[in-house]
Amino acid sequence: MARTLNDSLIEADIVSLQLAMESGELSSAACVSWYLERIERLNPKLKAVLEVNPDAIAVAKRLDAERREHGARGPLHGIPILLKDNINTGDRMHTSAGSVALAEHFAPKDSVVAAQLRAAGCVFLGKANMTEWANFMSGTMWAGYSSRGGLTLNPYGPGELFVGGSSSGSGAAVAANLCAAAIGTETSGSIISPSSQNGIVGIKPTIGLVSRTGIIPITHSQDSAGPMTRTVKDAAILLGAMTAADPEDAAMLENRRIAYTDYTPFLDANGLQGARIGVPRYYYRGLDKARVAIIERAITLCKERGAIVVDPVSLPCESAKWDWDVMRFEFKKGLNDYLAKAGPGAFVRSLDELIAYNEENRDVALKYGQDTLIWSNGTSGTLSEQMYAESLRLNHELSRDQGIDHVIREYGLDALMFLGNEEGIDLSARAGYPAITVPGGYAETGIIAEGGYTTKGPQGITFVGTSYSEPSLFRLAYAYEQASQYRFAPTDPV
Repeated sequence: MARTLNDSLIEADIVSLQLAMESGELSSAACVSWYLERIERLNPKLKAVLEVNPDAIAVAKRLDAERREHGARGPLHGIPILLKDNINTGDRMHTSAGSVALAEHFAPKDSVVAAQLRAAGCVFLGKANMTEWANFMSGTMWAGYSSRGGLTLNPYGPGELFVGGSSSGSGAAVAANLCAAAIGTETSGSIISPSSQNGIVGIKPTIGLVSRTGIIPITHSQDSAGPMTRTVKDAAILLGAMTAADPEDAAMLENRRIAYTDYTPFLDANGLQGARIGVPRYYYRGLDKARVAIIERAITLCKERGAIVVDPVSLPCESAKWDWDVMRFEFKKGLNDYLAKAGPGAFVRSLDELIAYNEENRDVALKYGQDTLIWSNGTSGTLSEQMYAESLRLNHELSRDQGIDHVIREYGLDALMFLGNEEGIDLSARAGYPAITVPGGYAETGIIAEGGYTTKGPQGITFVGTSYSEPSLFRLAYAYEQASQYRFAPTDPV
């Protein structure tokens, strides 16, 4: 029986898509059309995609013609991806962070990340739904909800399983094969959480590796864009296309920055052999039985593949009391700076105006309120407060000197291992250090968590390292993925 296009493209990775296009078996235009049809059919249920790019097929056709005339630009030539809706694109798509206040906003130009991906040959299928304002709007907002796009659902159990956030649409869309890959953003868990919950790979890079220019911010000391894919190799390919230095992003100008344009040479199926992996048991204590079994199975697999598992390891910061003041102070300044330069169609130009707009349109804008926005608006917006400086200092001291750097140095580790986005992953966010999550299995049982969702479902195994340790993390994650092969596609929800 002849293979259909659907047979070829379900779960297709970037390498196989590129090979099919290079051989002439597949065109980018046909590939884009297939994904757009799936979005049209499945997205009304999943609400993972806010809008599709009206020019996607035309762009794909131009790239097909360019391939015929001049050859491919590289491994991403003609590959259809989604971008989270807080990433500027200077085209006919909106950039809104999921908010009705920016529902008609057109960014004046591409973000640096979008520009790099276009230059690499990516086709932007559309914008992915997200937890509104990257979940910095309300303390009661459900992950995956936005006033503009509704509630994103987890394709493995729509309405039952937690979808994770704030890159919820990116995670659900990649899992459900609505795109070849997606780009999410993370401040604290916003790539790792939906990647883990949707059974895909996600990497949050070191702060300074990927430009933040043109991305709607929460906090400049923690925000980062990163790939969300179905395989580790795809994540490595995408990340390599996103690392060009940006002179407007001060974090990218530091002398300690270590960046590569190709991370695939670090992928090693035997990469666990001899690797030293720390098990921070303190952060496993809140897991239910089914999830404990998944992390224990991962520990066993790593040992079987030759890793030296140091179990347990302890961190001096384990009992620290954390605050969220860095986000509170940085959000107002960052958002005001972004909105002041927003393009046409933005109904608001400051956090003050956003809060007022939401109140005036509360029937559509304030399903969960806006207490977090109001909390942030109580700051000066200048980052001049001593409370802010002290919070930032403590974040770095605890997460780095008494956290990740300490434990890796003390035990001679390559990485720490966590389950998904559970307690402890926030350390990497506050430190500005990288984390990568890989499908680790499926919990068949779980406990009822916040919002009525169960903790059962896909679970990721997350490796955390120190500053610019992406090569090591890719090596470990790839070896774990190749040994485990736990990724499987969800059943189409409709």
